[in-house]
Amino acid sequence: MKPISILNDVLGPVMRGPSSSHTAGSFHIGALARALLGNEPASATFAFDPGGSLAKVYKQQGSDLGFAAGVMGWPITDERFPQALDRAAQLGIEIEFAVERLPHSDHPNAVEIRMLSRNGRRLRAVAQSIGGGAVVFTQVAGWAVHLTGDAHEVLVETEKRAEQTVRQLLTRDGESIGQPARQASGDRVLLHAQRRTATGNDVLAELEGLPGVREIWAATPIFLVQRGAPLFSCAAEMVALAEERKCSLGQIALTYEAALLGLAEDDVLDKVLRRFDVMRAAVHRGLEDDLPPMQLLWPSARRVYQAEAEGRTAVGGIHTRAATRAMAVMHVNGGMGVVCAAPTAGSAGVIPGVVVTLAEEKGLSRKQIALTLLAASAVGLTVATRATFAAEVAGCQVEISAAGAMAAAGVVEAVGGSPRQASDAAAISFQNTMGLICDLVQGIVEIPCHTRNAAAASGAFLCADLILGGYINPIPLDETIDAVYRVGQMLPRELKCTALGGLSLAPSALAMPRLR
Repeated sequence: MKPISILNDVLGPVMRGPSSSHTAGSFHIGALARALLGNEPASATFAFDPGGSLAKVYKQQGSDLGFAAGVMGWPITDERFPQALDRAAQLGIEIEFAVERLPHSDHPNAVEIRMLSRNGRRLRAVAQSIGGGAVVFTQVAGWAVHLTGDAHEVLVETEKRAEQTVRQLLTRDGESIGQPARQASGDRVLLHAQRRTATGNDVLAELEGLPGVREIWAATPIFLVQRGAPLFSCAAEMVALAEERKCSLGQIALTYEAALLGLAEDDVLDKVLRRFDVMRAAVHRGLEDDLPPMQLLWPSARRVYQAEAEGRTAVGGIHTRAATRAMAVMHVNGGMGVVCAAPTAGSAGVIPGVVVTLAEEKGLSRKQIALTLLAASAVGLTVATRATFAAEVAGCQVEISAAGAMAAAGVVEAVGGSPRQASDAAAISFQNTMGLICDLVQGIVEIPCHTRNAAAASGAFLCADLILGGYINPIPLDETIDAVYRVGQMLPRELKCTALGGLSLAPSALAMPRLR
């Protein structure tokens, strides 16, 4: 398994809602497929297995729009995103979606891609959206591959007689990440090189002209390229290293990310703060009164925010204001606005609700804001390493519950708590939401997602207070996450983002009219 990056896998992507797995993941698959095709597309078919999640919700969660935008080469934040299918048709790109049995489908978000370029080149591939916008291509032209979009990729199918020459061409500049992966089938060989920099046009031309080379596929990264090694691989190591270096959880996460990506720490801080600015903009937009329509809900965050300010709520206070801000972000997400998945779009309100509240009410500096987000992301690193961010695999407990645990660690960081206290706050948050199912009404990321984001944001302060106040957590974060993941694997598919169980089957839920 590749090392997890905060900026690639946890705090992001910046995207249009409503779902990171089904909107951003589909977009990333479409974009990588376009790159592998190598020419302007004429047609694309995306097929989903009937037993998976995509087959049930690809229209409701904007997967169709994501695939289309990626195939056309648009940025995911493009204002035309809601019209992507219409625009593709206007450009003469035929895009189709099929639900059919896929014999190689071993993931609920598996998709088979069949594309044709305008000059007649074909691409057949299999990919998976694995949570939080992350993707992996598992097959290209029948070859087993592992392509994740965080390196410059070159795949060369060649006859064995040209293998050594191909290998030399791919590695001679020293920019390959390790040696090219090799597979053989009869007289054919596939060499798959992952590189820190793009392969030069001169090298590609040499490869194309080499006798025995049958096919070349190349793709540029859609994420930041990893250039180093991870400093730790679990929460226990993370906390121990922070204690050894006498630094906070946010600082050790900053050191980790800078080393992994080969960036200066100031560059990482800058990238984190740009994501915070997206989060804050989404909070403020979600509290306005002229929001784009959602599919099921009318916006309510502004009303709750005003009621709290006027003393018309039962208790009010920082918990309620954070909850309201979290719900505001989810309103933006539901209207296909721009949000920062943290760690997913379905949980995109929790961390902004908490961190914007801390920033605006506690007077955090820009660096403190960044370190708070990094401390939260350090918990996300552990979740992504030991489990998943995909509700399709393990339920809502690895999306909104994960965001709540991350936010609890962020609160501890913001008020000067220790790395161990931050880790413990995350652990007890998870311990009290374990088993949370994904039962989104009508397959839409609104009910109960918006109020769950609000509750998780509020709960982050409670869990931080419990640990800072003296509660001793007996079950560490690593073991807690392992238990969460095991529970998620025990959940039936009906309770994992298929709209086939839980609130999804309530008569009132089924009867709700669509607003758009």
